[in-house]
Amino acid sequence: MSHLNDIAPRISCFKHLTQLHAQIIHHSVHNHNYWVSILISHCTRLRAPPPYTRLIFNSTDQPNVYAFTNMLKFYSNVGAHTDVITLFHSLRISGVTPDAFVFPIVIKSSGKDAVVIHGHVLKTGHQNDRYVRNAIMGMYAKYGGIGLARKLFDEMPERMAADWNLMISGYWRCGDESEARNLFDVMPEKNVITWTAMVTGYSNTQDLATARSYFDQMPEKNIVSWNAMLSGYTQNGYAEEAIKLFNKMINSNIQPDETTWVAVISSCSERADPKLANSLVKMLDEKKVKLNGFVHTALLDMYAKCGNLEASRKIFNKLGAFRNVVTWNALISGYTRVGDLNSARELFDEMPEQNVVSWNSMISGYAQNGQSTMAIELFKKMIKFEYVKPDEVTMVSVISACGHLGALELGNWALNFINENQIKLSVSGYNSLIFMYSKCGNMKEAQKIFNKMETRDVISYNTLITGFAAHGDGSSAIEIIKKMKKDNFQPDRITYIGVLTACSHSGLIKEGQNLFESITTPDVDHYACMVDLLGRVGKLDEAKRLIEKMPMTPHAGVYGSLLHASRIRKRLDLGEFAANELFKIEPQNSGNYVLLSNMYASMGKWGDVERVRKDMELIGVKKSTGWSFVEYNGKLHKFIVGDKSHERSKDIYKLLMELRKKMRELGHNVDKGSVLRDVEDEEKEEMVGTHSEKLAVCFGILVSEKGSSIRVVKNLRVCWDCHEVMKIVSKLEGREIILRDNNRFHCFRDGLCSCNDYW
Repeated sequence: MSHLNDIAPRISCFKHLTQLHAQIIHHSVHNHNYWVSILISHCTRLRAPPPYTRLIFNSTDQPNVYAFTNMLKFYSNVGAHTDVITLFHSLRISGVTPDAFVFPIVIKSSGKDAVVIHGHVLKTGHQNDRYVRNAIMGMYAKYGGIGLARKLFDEMPERMAADWNLMISGYWRCGDESEARNLFDVMPEKNVITWTAMVTGYSNTQDLATARSYFDQMPEKNIVSWNAMLSGYTQNGYAEEAIKLFNKMINSNIQPDETTWVAVISSCSERADPKLANSLVKMLDEKKVKLNGFVHTALLDMYAKCGNLEASRKIFNKLGAFRNVVTWNALISGYTRVGDLNSARELFDEMPEQNVVSWNSMISGYAQNGQSTMAIELFKKMIKFEYVKPDEVTMVSVISACGHLGALELGNWALNFINENQIKLSVSGYNSLIFMYSKCGNMKEAQKIFNKMETRDVISYNTLITGFAAHGDGSSAIEIIKKMKKDNFQPDRITYIGVLTACSHSGLIKEGQNLFESITTPDVDHYACMVDLLGRVGKLDEAKRLIEKMPMTPHAGVYGSLLHASRIRKRLDLGEFAANELFKIEPQNSGNYVLLSNMYASMGKWGDVERVRKDMELIGVKKSTGWSFVEYNGKLHKFIVGDKSHERSKDIYKLLMELRKKMRELGHNVDKGSVLRDVEDEEKEEMVGTHSEKLAVCFGILVSEKGSSIRVVKNLRVCWDCHEVMKIVSKLEGREIILRDNNRFHCFRDGLCSCNDYW
């Protein structure tokens, strides 16, 4: 038997353990408590499979307290907390009296139910054992019973450093900074754990300055202390500070561990700096760091955020069976970030099990890459599964998608889902609602959401201002920027773009000029807004002079504003100038060619129209297909010019003919100036008469209740004839028609438009 005692201390791997076990069975001592305890201790150290360890434990007929204790340690070590409690109750039933070593293990695993274990402690008389008492106190502190923990702490005749540290951490956990600091100040002998608890506590409350102050005062620091400060910087978005501290750590000859590398790699991820990422990987190679799953996942995420999906995928493939949900989510997020939604969706569908982050990554990926319909469809699929619950992040993406589509019915459905499921919204959530209602043409509801917000940020004001701009309500936009300043929020470049656009859409020339002059350093977008404002009021030469005086190179938005104004005012000289500049900047944008063609067509210059058309063919530019849609019964019904594919086309065209007849009687003549081909008037009339927005409005009239509003979304600018038709139809049918084109909203009511024909 002595040779078994010689072998036992030298066990270093699972294979050695099985060999020792075989020898013990061979000598028929496998049911002796002594050898069972030794084998289970090795199982704990080597993280042996639970079934194998249970086999060893069950081999003894009458396990003693030591065998039970070692088995409890094993279950606790592998996270099998239910098995810990079950085994503890077996121990009591078997008649074996638990000793003081059992209770700390059981209390750690019992969570909120540890109050029952506390009762057993009192019965067995172990309540005065300082380790048992520390475990009970820790349980209360961890699960919210900080008052009970403090009562035990105050009753202690002697306190270990572990007791003080436990109470300080407990107060931090329940958000009581004052008591945590008070205990720290009166603690007789602080150790490195005490100081680290303060660093972690202040980091978790985002008070990084105070956390760093405690860190710098520490008499001694270990790797855990450095990691606490590094993690504080990383988790609160202070990537620069984290990297500086890491460099200081390296210079202090502290050897980084896996936690350090994860924190530093995460900081590099936030910076999304490929150069920094490569230098970090080089350092990992130089130091021959052994990478575990956490470090690999952090590296995968870093590469994904830096746009190196090839390297990210390589790590993902290498991880194989060691991939976890975080790994999958990081790569999915990387693909959606670069717009590769097909690869992202393939991964998403292959995942063994998705969590809410997986769904959110995919839904937001669709929403942010212009696939709003897919975002909503995936959300509808998500809510069918009971295992995953949408959160605010999910709903922000869904609501934003509804806004982009102009789908008010779906938006209201999403809001009802939020209320029914009691999903709490932060500022970000309310901002998305303002955006949705603004984009769906309901500024009253957008304003109502804004007014009821208890807390706002700059985005709240900007979103509402942008909404007023799209609706041509310059006065309201100006009032909001005044309120913004009064509420001590500093307007940013987006704010000024929004208000200048609102002034432009409502002809507030003086107000717009005053606002522009108040901007300390206007950028190119602000100049574009001013060119648009001047052009809309007919001051095209002044707009041209402003472009020439710009301190920076004009972009497409500047020349685009001039081109639009030139077409409306029939200034062919400036229109050609602006178009030629646009052809250099964005040669593939078909809209610029179409605008110039429209200008030529309206003047009957068919040779120039043909020339522009041939130029488009030569460089492979195709005119964007115009479409319009109406939301009905939870679906988007889409139409294109001359469309007869809809199931109700027969009824739509019948109504269109009836309306056309009534409009003729009222003296309306079709405006054929936007037809880009030199064809007979009758054909021109038919082409213009079946524009997509006209078909969409007719469908809306057919399917909606009499007197209700009709909402239409169009991907291009509404043409002049359609604009006139909408005004007449709104009066004939007694309807409000809300049309959102790619530039602004037009609200037609009783023969008038909210834009006052200023668009």
